[in-house]
Amino acid sequence: MKTISRDFWILHGIYLLVLCAVLLAPIPFPVGQRFFLLVVVYNLALPLVALRRGHRDWLPLWVFTLLLSILQVIPDWYLSARLHLLAFPDDGFVKIGTVSAYMAGLWVMPLFVIVHLARQFRGRAAYGVAALAALVIFGGSEQFSILAGSWHAVNVEVLLGNIAVYVLVPEVMLGVSALYAFRLVERRALFVKLWGALQVMILYLGNLAFFSFLIE
Repeated sequence: MKTISRDFWILHGIYLLVLCAVLLAPIPFPVGQRFFLLVVVYNLALPLVALRRGHRDWLPLWVFTLLLSILQVIPDWYLSARLHLLAFPDDGFVKIGTVSAYMAGLWVMPLFVIVHLARQFRGRAAYGVAALAALVIFGGSEQFSILAGSWHAVNVEVLLGNIAVYVLVPEVMLGVSALYAFRLVERRALFVKLWGALQVMILYLGNLAFFSFLIE
C-alpha cells in the first residue's frame, strides 16, 4: 500500500466543509445553483492543487473522471425519462433533458476519490477498496441527496432508508470498472480516455437496467 498524500486529505476535508456550509447555509439561492457552484469550485481546485503541489499524477485521473462525469448524464436521463425511477426536482438550475445540468460535473469528486484511494493498493486489494469506497460514497450520496433537495428515487418499492436498493450493485461496479478502465487509459491520448469512459458508462447503464428489472 502506498501512502496517500497529506494534500489529498486536506483538499477533500476542506471541500467537504465547504460543501456542507454551502448546502446548509440559510441563503436565498436555489439548491441547483449551490450544487453548480460546488462543482465549479472542485473542478478548479483539484487541478490547481495538483499543479501547485506537484501531484501531476492527479491530472490524468481528473481528466478521465471529468469525461466520465459528463457521460453519466445519460444513465441519469434514462432512469428519469424512461424508467421513471429517478426525479430531478425544479432546483433552480438548467436541465439537460430531465437531468440537472450540474450533474455533468458532480460525479467527478466521488469517482476521483474512489479511484485514487484504490490506486494506492496492489492487485485484487485495489478492486476491493474501489468496491467498498463506491458503496460508502455513493450510498451516502443517495441517502443525503433527498435531504439536500436534489435528485431522489421515485416509484421505487425496495428502499434502504432513502437509497434505492437496485442502484447499489451498479454503483459498486461503477467504482470497480472506473478503476480498471483508468489503469488501461492513464497514459493514453484524450480520445482513448474518452473511449474508456464511454465503456464504463455503458456498463453502468446496463447494470442499472438489469438490476432495476430484477429487483423492482
